[in-house]
Amino acid sequence: MNFEETEERSMIRSTAADVAAEYGPEYWREKEEAGEFGEEFWDELAAAGFHGLLVPPEYEGAGMGIQEMGLVMETLCAEGCGMAGTWYLVLTAGMAAAGISESGTEAQKQTYLPDIANGKRNFSIGITEPEAGTNTLNVATRAEKDGDEYVLNGNKAWITFADRADNMILVTRTTPRDEVERGTDGISLFIVDMDDPGIDVSPIPKHGINYSKSCEVFIEDVRVPEENLLGEEDDGWWTLVDMLNPERIGFAAAGTGIGKLAADTAIEYASDREVFGAPVGSHQAVSFPITKAYARMETAALMREKASWLYDQGEECGYETNVAKATAVSAGIEAVKQSMQAFGGWGYAKEYDVERWWREINLTRLAPVSQQMAYNHIGQHLGFPRSY
Repeated sequence: MNFEETEERSMIRSTAADVAAEYGPEYWREKEEAGEFGEEFWDELAAAGFHGLLVPPEYEGAGMGIQEMGLVMETLCAEGCGMAGTWYLVLTAGMAAAGISESGTEAQKQTYLPDIANGKRNFSIGITEPEAGTNTLNVATRAEKDGDEYVLNGNKAWITFADRADNMILVTRTTPRDEVERGTDGISLFIVDMDDPGIDVSPIPKHGINYSKSCEVFIEDVRVPEENLLGEEDDGWWTLVDMLNPERIGFAAAGTGIGKLAADTAIEYASDREVFGAPVGSHQAVSFPITKAYARMETAALMREKASWLYDQGEECGYETNVAKATAVSAGIEAVKQSMQAFGGWGYAKEYDVERWWREINLTRLAPVSQQMAYNHIGQHLGFPRSY
């Protein structure tokens, strides 16, 4: 790893900061309250080349790595976009681009990757199910072979962008779990067109991040050709793993990015706001909690860089991605909490945005993998008995 700030990284950071300056807190406050998707922001990400960071050059992308993607996400979040800085990139530009680039057929790459890079195609990722929850190996959505097609049936929950996506990468079982030796066997991934009449989408009313819908998805007798299989039949687990690590790295970037945004905003406020004849930030009871959380975020960001570097080198990085995600989220939540406290009563007011960042960052302790499951993975790596 090289910590030198290269010209390329500096340019990526400055470009992301410029985008965030144009689509800052007021923009997202309005989109959140209206429940509207930020179309202009999505298009700006495409114009900046961010949708295509992980797409190889031969498919109109930049051919960069998750290190650069993490840098973009953290910068967008920290410079004013909040959770949107990760949210609008992680599924399509991150997970779908990685999965198709690594495991797709040449026809799939030619069909989907250029449109991803140009921002013309939006993907959702169909993993979570109401009964399986975080235990992805227990997915019940079935894919049964019928001639040269597969017939898909099941339902998913909390699927982001399902209401507007062009395609979904759908996680299914082609062989029931009780018929395979290992739980990771029998899983297959399919690229599905979301305009299929057998797909019904129902948005879930939720606590925050309402500039994007998260939905229940019902799949009934959806037929897809066998060429829509992503990776190998019954061996899709490892394709999925290649997609999950970028997702966790993305949420690590969100944790530190939102935390830094809230902290920087609170520092500015606490430096100007005077109570008892001095700025409130001059009191260590205000400054130390934010400072301690900031120091933890800086450390978490370094682990994210290590996890990203390992991923880009094609090395195993599950331990590092879980450490990065767990620590970034923990530190970020503390930073937003203490920043909200620094505002006093105004921290509860919408006009200062910190209450919205509090609602946004709290999702990261639940998804894409809960903090408990991240610690389970870390503990197992350390030598504790397996708990799941």
